[in-house]
Amino acid sequence: MFFHFRHTFPQLNPYWDKYLPFQQRLEVPAKTTLLEEGKTAQHYIFIEKGCVRAFFIKDGLEKTVQFFFENEGLTSFESFVGETPGLFSIETIEPSTVYLLPRRHVLALIDDLSTEPALLLRMSALRQAHYMNEFLSFIRDTPEERYQRLLAERPHIVQRVPQHYIASYLGVSTVHLSRIKSKLARGKTHFR
Repeated sequence: MFFHFRHTFPQLNPYWDKYLPFQQRLEVPAKTTLLEEGKTAQHYIFIEKGCVRAFFIKDGLEKTVQFFFENEGLTSFESFVGETPGLFSIETIEPSTVYLLPRRHVLALIDDLSTEPALLLRMSALRQAHYMNEFLSFIRDTPEERYQRLLAERPHIVQRVPQHYIASYLGVSTVHLSRIKSKLARGKTHFR
């Protein structure tokens, strides 16, 4: 929501300092559930160290939606704002250090930031562009093209995330992902 933009927008640093006392810092092992699908999101999560994924269950299978790393933040936004059941779970992939800011303090932060509408608009536009690109990629690109895009644009995902989560994110089986990787290793395909 906000603090993951601190490096892009240094003017957020005073807000980080102001709200730091209200954040709970947790050091948690891998596979720690930070939000369970169907539960109402009560915290904004900022990742100091580690890797986190968002996923949901369909027909008994986990479907990974997104990965998050150091200096990124997340919550189930629609759940958080509307106080409705969350559409996905949030879980650590690696041992992680996270900060949790309770909903009431996030709402106070939003009030504080209302004096800077241009900043809010720029942050919202960056986030919206990211999610729109993800959405379009799911529709437009084949799993092979999406994997090549990961290699080119976000290689840290391929380096740090277990293959079965990457396969789930691409919408393929681990066997299919292995075939994609073998085909790419043989150099029989080109990224458009």
